[in-house]
Amino acid sequence: MTQAGYKQFCPLSMAAELLCTRWTMVLLRELVAGSTRFNDLRRGVPKMSPTLLSQRLKDLEAGGIVERTEIATEKGVFEYRLTEAGRDLRPVVEAMGFWGQKWVEARLSLKNLDPSLLMWDMRRNLNPSPLPEGRTVIQFLYHDLPASKRSWWLIVEKQGEVDLCWYDPGVDVDLYVSTDLCTMTSIWMGLTTVHKERDKISLTGDLDVAGKMQIWLGLSPFAVMPKRVAA
Repeated sequence: MTQAGYKQFCPLSMAAELLCTRWTMVLLRELVAGSTRFNDLRRGVPKMSPTLLSQRLKDLEAGGIVERTEIATEKGVFEYRLTEAGRDLRPVVEAMGFWGQKWVEARLSLKNLDPSLLMWDMRRNLNPSPLPEGRTVIQFLYHDLPASKRSWWLIVEKQGEVDLCWYDPGVDVDLYVSTDLCTMTSIWMGLTTVHKERDKISLTGDLDVAGKMQIWLGLSPFAVMPKRVAA
């Protein structure tokens, strides 16, 4: 820890010394959400440098919030898991997220658009239950982004994992979703719906998958909190 600290005995100030450094709470959000490997954590905090991520993990480990263990089958590869103290932070992380959803103006949030973070969050919250048996491939095309960030693929196995690809996986696509990044982010945050934005979204492919998009898409875990400020 490099910050000077508050030099107060108050438990809140002591906790803030550990938890309120830059990126720490966002990193804890990823750990609470279930990411354990360094590269997966990086995908959840794409604008955080690998050096700073490594330092924050060391800080959390030193603070007894995270424990690092080597994967037995993969030499030199480690997992980062929350300790009991770390798991006890879940309601703190959730409370901050719900507060932000409730009180931070949407126009401020929507200034910080990030396709990689959006797609990563969508991947882990997607609900495969309304999708057909077997594999479903959904390609998102953000027409307002440069070519290098425009196309993303979600590969959904009905009884398995949901994979995210930022390059063409070379498989048949069941549904193409073409829209702009702000519209998709607004839907994901629960500020609007697929139906309300139908003039801004083009759905091409499997009609059944398209018709159930609002259901399988899932939403941000904070989307259930109604806004109390301008949306």
